[in-house]
Amino acid sequence: MLLHHAAWPEVDAYLKHCKGIIIPIGSTEQHGPNGLVGTDAICPEVIAAEAGADSGFLVGPTFNVGIAQHHLGFAGSMTLRPSTMIAVLNDWIESLTRHGIDRIYFLNGHGGNITTINAAFAEFYANFSLDGAACPVKLKQRNWWELAGISDLSRELFPVGEGMHATASEISVTYYAHPSAIKSVEMTPKIAPVGGFTDAADYRRTFPDGRIGSDPSQATPEKGQRLVETAKRALIAEVSDFFGTRPLVQAAE
Repeated sequence: MLLHHAAWPEVDAYLKHCKGIIIPIGSTEQHGPNGLVGTDAICPEVIAAEAGADSGFLVGPTFNVGIAQHHLGFAGSMTLRPSTMIAVLNDWIESLTRHGIDRIYFLNGHGGNITTINAAFAEFYANFSLDGAACPVKLKQRNWWELAGISDLSRELFPVGEGMHATASEISVTYYAHPSAIKSVEMTPKIAPVGGFTDAADYRRTFPDGRIGSDPSQATPEKGQRLVETAKRALIAEVSDFFGTRPLVQAAE
């Protein structure tokens, strides 16, 4: 069930059976010449939405702007400062826990968010520790590409040229989600270089078309569908364990 497509009585009824919610979280940043700027938000969003539809678990709105300062050399990229993101995440968390939600699972689509999400969790827990109170809320984050079966499937689909940014896997997921947005772009070199970076200017200078180590021309909606199906099954299993309840609906065979 999508929180933003539900009426409040439906949410109230859900909370009588389950106190958990999935929050997709990502970024708005360049993903190479053929990748969508919203890739890192779209991937966890589509996986979470399909998992929610199959399981009945509540899925919140997507937190779609994250920590992406190093991508600001490319048109359309947006970022939050870490301090801003920590504050906003805590406002989201406190809003949800106000209604009795006590398990919040963040499905992350952007590696640059990991440290800041963990810092936001530490900020939330610190309020209870400093007050000498036990915290009834548990928070968890998981990168979608770390869900069970995804690494093996990615290696099967893309034995060469998966890369580190603008990967063939994540572009495939977005093409599955939005086939009308598929881009056909010739990229040179075919597999992008690898290396490190500091700020936005250094990133743009080192990786002129935005890719790192990848050949996303291999991406297809069909490959994306296989990735989403694998990810949603793994997500349902992991979330069921975290929430301490079985799926609320039985997925159709």
